[in-house]
Amino acid sequence: MNKDRPDHAAFFLMAFTVLLWGFSWIVMKHLSHLIGPFDLVALRYAIGFLVLFVILLASRQSLRFPPFWLTLGIALFQTTAFQCLAQFALIAGGTGQVVMLSYTMAFWVLLFAWILLGDKPTRRHVLGFVLAAVGLVAVIAPWEGMSGGVLSSLLALLGGASWGLGVVLAKMLFQRHPNVNVLNLTAWQMLLGTLFTLPLSLGVPQMAIHWGSQTVVGLLYMGVMASAVGWVMWMMVVQRVSATVAGMSSLGVPVLAIIFAWWLLNERPTAVELAGVAFMLAGLVVVTLAPVTRKKLS
Repeated sequence: MNKDRPDHAAFFLMAFTVLLWGFSWIVMKHLSHLIGPFDLVALRYAIGFLVLFVILLASRQSLRFPPFWLTLGIALFQTTAFQCLAQFALIAGGTGQVVMLSYTMAFWVLLFAWILLGDKPTRRHVLGFVLAAVGLVAVIAPWEGMSGGVLSSLLALLGGASWGLGVVLAKMLFQRHPNVNVLNLTAWQMLLGTLFTLPLSLGVPQMAIHWGSQTVVGLLYMGVMASAVGWVMWMMVVQRVSATVAGMSSLGVPVLAIIFAWWLLNERPTAVELAGVAFMLAGLVVVTLAPVTRKKLS
């Protein structure tokens, strides 16, 4: 039995990733009337792959494919299924609930990490997750009715579960292959995400892309910052801390998205939503600072 100690570098990486991804929801909302959802996913990952591929070539790092099955699983669940199910959910229902339900990923990570990695949650983890769950419910406000209905909510939850499984598969890969190059792994993840999304991009009816400076700048942010930089930093977080802590840190993204929407889009949160944000932040702090007890499964 051992305990994970706080990793200050990982906390910095978490904070910067949350910042990039929190702002990305504002960019995606702005792009929603300029490009179809699956075209956006395919193009952001294609741009992300090209950026990482150039960096790998320039730095003369290996282009060898990482451990096959785990890399394929990460790309399928964490990269493709999460984003595409979220986009399907956005088509069927409201944005707010979709975002928040997608980020139930943190709770799915807790379950999958316990089952697959033997990361048994401590009492402090349970306390943190209860606080975060209360906050999440307050922000979603199901008593006001779920915009878009059951289908949208189910798709968003499935997206969150897919990402949660992908996080645990990534942690499993780093445990079994500690010398894996994160930049190389993320580049292949971006390429596979592009290829897996192309059938949806080509086969699902969408609006025509309205090319212009706003579309280009938005795609560059989503491809370079949110995808290439964001996913590399996220994988470094998963590599350095427990899957449970990594998953919980993602709850900072919807919290920051609410703050950015308030600041930049004048979408003023209600008192209940602000209370929910406070509970989510409290849960985030409790779980991030709690040690993880690892019990190896026989």
